[in-house]
Amino acid sequence: MYEWRILSVQGLKLIIKGGNNVKAGIIDSHCDALLKLWEAPERPFLDSPDVDTNFNRLVTGNVKVQLFAIFVEPFIKQDQKFQVVLEQIAIFHEKVLPANEKLRHIKSWAELATLQEDEIGVVLTLEGVDAIGDDLTKLSILHQLGILSVGLTWNQANLCADGVGEPRGAGLTSLGKELVKLNNKNHVLTDVSHLSVKGFWDVMEIAHCPIASHSNARLLCDHPRNLYDDQIQGLVANQGYIGLVFCPAFITEKSPSTIKDVLNHLDHMCSLGAEHHVGFGSDFDGITDKVVQLEHSGDFVNLVNELVKLYSASQVENFLKGNFEQLIKRVI
Repeated sequence: MYEWRILSVQGLKLIIKGGNNVKAGIIDSHCDALLKLWEAPERPFLDSPDVDTNFNRLVTGNVKVQLFAIFVEPFIKQDQKFQVVLEQIAIFHEKVLPANEKLRHIKSWAELATLQEDEIGVVLTLEGVDAIGDDLTKLSILHQLGILSVGLTWNQANLCADGVGEPRGAGLTSLGKELVKLNNKNHVLTDVSHLSVKGFWDVMEIAHCPIASHSNARLLCDHPRNLYDDQIQGLVANQGYIGLVFCPAFITEKSPSTIKDVLNHLDHMCSLGAEHHVGFGSDFDGITDKVVQLEHSGDFVNLVNELVKLYSASQVENFLKGNFEQLIKRVI
């Protein structure tokens, strides 16, 4: 068994020594902290116990890059949705970035390679394009504001595609296909998490670098938010990326869910050829039920402790960070 202990914190660099000498920071491809802060503006991003991905927890968990999703609740009226998107972007600039000078806004994927050792990169993404309606100019505005990954839907249908919760199960509309092409043009990822199966395969035909930011394997847990084996293989074939999600309902039917249950999904994806295309997309702050000992970003240390028991140091570093970095090299 590998024993890990924190030796020191120098700036934001968490120096850890263990059996496999894994040094990589972590890239987390999905969290909903902006929604938490939008719902309760009095919460400080620095250390609020109500924010799973607060600054102090990112440091403790050795998170090197955190993607922050902008999500607009379905109950918001259509004519107010784009305003809510802008409000969450404002929160990102007014509450998240000022929390510590070592937080750095990544405005283009090329900037990832220039992150300093003691910096944490923070990235804006969009979860569902309901807010733009049928106006791709609004999407262009969001690209200019630094949105670097766009998911077409949440669970419902919109003017671009059907989500997993839409019984019709249709694919991308003409507007949705134009949106993916616009993402390609601007080096923006297209996210298929929450998308219908038909929509998924439509994206595979168009997107340069598709991503499932927070999804697991449906063979292990039969939930519509998870990916079938052929979808996992489709992402691999299209040089995409899968971030394993920590939502217990997407992990196992038994309760409670454990880190080992999460790693069963990792092992399964590796068996399908996804070893160099898989990482983690926690969905922290978007989930209420939690995996045991994996309840906020600070608990990533517990995940690493389990990973090193099963995989080599190079494999672990790829799962934590390297596979996402390779995706970004293909994007730029």
